Formats: sequence, C-alpha cells, structure tokens
Amino acid sequence: MVVLLFIILMGCAPRPLVRPEAHGALRTSDVEIRLRAETEAWEKAPHLLGGNGRDGIDCSGFVKVLNQKLFGIELPRRAEEQARMGTPVSGKRLKAGDLVFFLLSSKKPHVGIYLSRGEFVHVSSSRGVMISNVNDPYWRNYYWTARRILPM
Repeated sequence: MVVLLFIILMGCAPRPLVRPEAHGALRTSDVEIRLRAETEAWEKAPHLLGGNGRDGIDCSGFVKVLNQKLFGIELPRRAEEQARMGTPVSGKRLKAGDLVFFLLSSKKPHVGIYLSRGEFVHVSSSRGVMISNVNDPYWRNYYWTARRILPM
C-alpha cells in the first residue's frame, strides 16, 4: 500500500524543465550547419597520416577533432574503434552527423561525417578535406557501415 502511494505521488511530482540542448539532443539542421561551416575552415587542410591539425590530418583524426570541437564528444583516434561507437544506422536513415565508414582496397576503414542529400565530409589521401557523395559508384562500392553518435 505504501509503495503504491509512493508510485502515485512520484508520478504527480513536477519535473524540471530541461532544454533539449542542455540535455544533449540536437536538431539535424543545426548539426549540418555547424559541420558545413567548420568544413569550410578546413578546406585547404591536406592529408597527413596521424595528423591532427589544419597543417595535415587523416580521416579518423578529422572525425575526432570535429566531434570534440562542435559537439563535445570524445571519440577514439582510430577509425576501427570509431566504428564500434554509438548505434548502427541504416544507409537509408542517415542524418547529419552520422559517421559513415568504407572499407577501401587496403581493408582499413575510411571514415567521414554525413551532411545531407548523400554528401559526407572526409579527408581524401590525395585531395585533403573534401565533400563527396555516398551514392557515387566509387563510394557505394566500398560502403561498409554507419554509426550514430549524436543524440537526436
């Protein structure tokens, strides 16, 4: 009887108001705006295996740096470890901020961050930071998986 009364009273207790951004939820449009703005700042950054800055960076370093700077999310440094973070997402349900992974001929994962309309930002070994399309035949051929790490 006492337990039942406690449950009823707790259900009627006022709940604190929590803003979505304070609780961690992000709107997809806000995520895309942040990512595109930051991508412009990295436009001339070349590829550098193991690099962590605008003077040179690799794919997993870029994903790690952007997620830390824009969303306060700490990710592992290596793409193999990043591919185990968050929750799996179907390629048809991708949202801005989702991590997209590809297994290239080297069998090492390549990672980028999904933007919208098939576009994702990544670090090309030959062209540096750039935007590509997951539906391009090249990328579609090597697509492996996607993970959602942002609360949406």
